[in-house]
Amino acid sequence: HNISPVGPGEDPTANDDFLLRSAAQAQEILGAVSLGLTAFIVTIAGIALVVGGIGIMNIMLVSVSERTREIGLRKAVGATRRDVLLQFLMEAVALTLTGGFIGLGLGLLLDYIIALIVNRYLENYVFGVSPLAMVVSIAVAAGIGLVFGVYPAKKAADLSPMEALRYE
Repeated sequence: HNISPVGPGEDPTANDDFLLRSAAQAQEILGAVSLGLTAFIVTIAGIALVVGGIGIMNIMLVSVSERTREIGLRKAVGATRRDVLLQFLMEAVALTLTGGFIGLGLGLLLDYIIALIVNRYLENYVFGVSPLAMVVSIAVAAGIGLVFGVYPAKKAADLSPMEALRYE
């Protein structure tokens, strides 16, 4: 129990100086910490995706602004609203897919490097990224491009050919 004897002015009924927990209690605490950490990481990832999506939208808006005459010319020679909309949506998705594949490649490289370092100290410690996680990451990248590319694509598709051709 208490290691030091009870001194003057100390409460002899005070709690012990150490605490024991059962394995179930430790597992419960670990689960709560893990859940909190997971929620934190998901929140940070969500914020990063929104910020990245806003970046894609801004890039596409600049592209629409710089290519206003081109859009007007395409519409003047017969391109439909749908053609212009699809063109800019596909460009936004292509942009995010490029970033997604680069990020996936860098992630796999980092995974490999970490595995090399850890395996020096722990034999047969297996690292890896599941194929499902890779597919989901690429699908999320495409989805971000699609969602955040809608506004610039609609803006391009709604341009009047006459006004666009007069644009300087």
